[in-house]
Amino acid sequence: MESRSRFIQSRRLMVFIQIQKSISCENFFTLRAPARPATIRARLSRPRRGRPHLTIAPMPPKDKPLAEPVTLLDVARLAGVSAATVSRILNGTARVTADKRLAVETAIERLQFRPNFAAQSLRTGFTRTIGVLTQELESPYFTRGARGIEDGLQGSGYAPIVVPGHWNPAEELERAQLLIARRVDAMVILGGNMQDEQVVDMARKLPIAITGRELQAPNVFSLHCDQVEGACRATQHLIELGHRRIAHISGPVQYPDAIDRREGYMRAHSQAGLAVDPRLMIAGTYMETGGAEAMKQLLATGLEFTAVFCGNDQTLWGARQLLYERGLRVPEDISLVGFDDLPQSAYMTPAVTTIHQPIYQMGRAAAHLLLGALGAEPPTKTASPVPDLRLVVRGTTQPA
Repeated sequence: MESRSRFIQSRRLMVFIQIQKSISCENFFTLRAPARPATIRARLSRPRRGRPHLTIAPMPPKDKPLAEPVTLLDVARLAGVSAATVSRILNGTARVTADKRLAVETAIERLQFRPNFAAQSLRTGFTRTIGVLTQELESPYFTRGARGIEDGLQGSGYAPIVVPGHWNPAEELERAQLLIARRVDAMVILGGNMQDEQVVDMARKLPIAITGRELQAPNVFSLHCDQVEGACRATQHLIELGHRRIAHISGPVQYPDAIDRREGYMRAHSQAGLAVDPRLMIAGTYMETGGAEAMKQLLATGLEFTAVFCGNDQTLWGARQLLYERGLRVPEDISLVGFDDLPQSAYMTPAVTTIHQPIYQMGRAAAHLLLGALGAEPPTKTASPVPDLRLVVRGTTQPA
């Protein structure tokens, strides 16, 4: 037993000496390159005879040194200005000569400098982000509005963060609070059913631009087109073509714009001295499937009608598809008028008669208003005015 113990101790000593020799090898550890710590990979294996054996992996070949990140000081040195000047230019708070600004911008481009927005946010309290609360991401209407916001922010250093509310007041409020928790600097609300009091309360924390309603309150910018007047004009167009039995497929009955458009439909009848048949008023969903289902319900009533004012273009698309499946022609058998003038409507056969709603321009104007409220200079000195609603006559209507 004593001889076996001596053998084991001797073996351990040999292993220790081998380890020390390996560590001293130049290919394993080089004192001349302390910038990159050596990685020692060891594996303890047990050969068949039960003797412990330590295997040390050789040092992998040296990689090329990683490029050091470009700092604000690097930009300042190349531009020949102070770091404080570069910082103020990046934050949009500096008034400097054109040549200094050009030198900084050129240095940033040459060095491919990317500001650390997280650090800037901690220092300045601004995240340079604008929250966008939309309703349906797949809706062409709201996509058009979000595109206007994006283009309105172009060149300002601000970026949009888009979240959907799905026309659900509770979800809209939760998403808006999420954006505030993410410390967006301002918010655009595209449509929706959130209560006015909730919007006013959030506006105490940050500037808010809202579309689809008239709301007067501090720190709130309301962008609204007269939905009643637009719907009235669409219905008047059908009346002027000689239609007297005009159906209406609305949006969901609780939506503010659906309520306004239904009122405009009824106002046009009243002004023309025509009675409204409530049986010809069907609630849709503002989606194609809702338009098709509502048209199916209208045809199932067996009532006569020669034209339909649809609550929006997507409703019209679904209604026309159902008419086609039933062998009814547009506009020869039934005339259709939509609302919104989505880009696709101009390229259908026949092209859609509709009310043009400038949602893109409203999104762009909302971005400019918020930039002004934040003290950031918009890309253009003056925001373009939002145009009024207008009737666009195309191919889905004809005389009765």
